[in-house]
Amino acid sequence: MSIQQGNAAETKDVPGSSLYDLLRMEKSSKWSQCSRELKHSSSSSPRGRLESLLSESGNRVCADCGSPDPKWVSLSIGAFICIKCSGVHRSLGVHISKVYSVKLDEWTNDQVDALIEMGGNVAVNLKYEARIPDHYRKPRPDSSAEERTDFIRRKYELHQFLNCDLQLYCPFPTLPSSQCSPSGSCPLSILPLDKKSYEKQTTSHKSHGLGHAFRNSWRRPEPKITKKSNSMAGMVEFVGLIKVNIVRGTNLAVRDMVTSDPYVILSLGNQSMKTRVIKNNLNPVWNESLMLSIPENIPPLKLLVYDKDTFSTDDFMGDAEIDIQPLLSAAKASESSSINESTQLGKWKASHENTLVKDGVITLEDGKVKQEISIKLQNVERGVLEIELECVPLTQ
Repeated sequence: MSIQQGNAAETKDVPGSSLYDLLRMEKSSKWSQCSRELKHSSSSSPRGRLESLLSESGNRVCADCGSPDPKWVSLSIGAFICIKCSGVHRSLGVHISKVYSVKLDEWTNDQVDALIEMGGNVAVNLKYEARIPDHYRKPRPDSSAEERTDFIRRKYELHQFLNCDLQLYCPFPTLPSSQCSPSGSCPLSILPLDKKSYEKQTTSHKSHGLGHAFRNSWRRPEPKITKKSNSMAGMVEFVGLIKVNIVRGTNLAVRDMVTSDPYVILSLGNQSMKTRVIKNNLNPVWNESLMLSIPENIPPLKLLVYDKDTFSTDDFMGDAEIDIQPLLSAAKASESSSINESTQLGKWKASHENTLVKDGVITLEDGKVKQEISIKLQNVERGVLEIELECVPLTQ
């Protein structure tokens, strides 16, 4: 015991020195050489460099549960994660963990350079799992959604296992260090999660402008988009992800004298995402891709269009609902198929019973299951929205 106290006294002036030495050892030799090669490789594409990074020993399994062959990355943390854990990371909000797909998203050399600098899963876990109590078990690949959520929130949001003295390079803003204890070390005890802290925070309504009474016919309560999802969002079992490309709107409704400033909100279960606002345009072109996790009990994909107002509540410009179950079924069926060429997998036929402008054909292109949909907006005088869907089953 006295020897341990003596060692602690020797390292007291150099906070985190022992852990830092471990980090240096882990990232030395092979990792450092690979990092230099990747950073100075001008011939490789960003995706190729990313695949090489994935082949490193520490990155071959999910940083959170140990599942093999992770295909998702938390760019803000620097961790390679599996698709199940990626759903929980998304529920934390992009201010904590910004999730990208190795295969689906477009990567830049700067992003790959940032991942290399952060050191991969080994460096991330040395920092965020430095103080896991002996009685607390880390999730495994077959762990439940509740176990997975509990661990990931404690690890990245509450910082209960964090070594506060170890600083890793990160090109993105991090949470305040005040979450750590004043002594510079994080608590070893496991504190109960406060469910209230994960509830959506309501925002106050904007004050109405003078013209509110004259425009009330198309008013709806302003949508509330918060950085943090509902507390149950991360505890839902996910069966896949859907990538939604909001292409364009056509002949949208007028809400500001002669034009509008439209934006689109996507909603799937407890999740919501929003496109950018396009000023003074009734035929806006967004070409903006957003990704949502698909819950086990598959809800419809909802699209809501609003006109952005500065001094009053945003004006409603129509909505639409899309059943994504056929797209997911087609994506799952294509996994066991040996078809390589582009082919049609299904069709959502336009009819008087729905609001499709034309048939929504489901196709297999370059191994990706996609569906193009052109749909009339409802509960509004006019407007059409064009979107492209791409479904990724859980196994990918």
